[in-house]
Amino acid sequence: MLVVNRFRVPDAEAERFRVDVEAARTALAARPGYVGGAIGRNLDDPGLWVLTTTWEHVGAYRRALSSYDVKLHAVPLLGRALDEPSAYEPVEPGTDLNVHAARSLG
Repeated sequence: MLVVNRFRVPDAEAERFRVDVEAARTALAARPGYVGGAIGRNLDDPGLWVLTTTWEHVGAYRRALSSYDVKLHAVPLLGRALDEPSAYEPVEPGTDLNVHAARSLG
């Protein structure tokens, strides 16, 4: 499972944001089920940043979000992410994809 969080960061906050996003990635990386992660800054629009993480499965990611260290070091930063879907399933040859349907019972 791949999680993509994008952030709009004013130039004046870039140095502090970098410290915060690195702390968030470190907190997430310490959790079971974490596979990898990266931090990026857009080349054409330096105010746009991304934190990507990869997890064994969605349950591992959701459990990570409930950990004390992640709540302390990552959740406040993740709350600043652009309001858009962030969880993706891997698409590889021959794999079945989730069914495109509403996830709630309404």
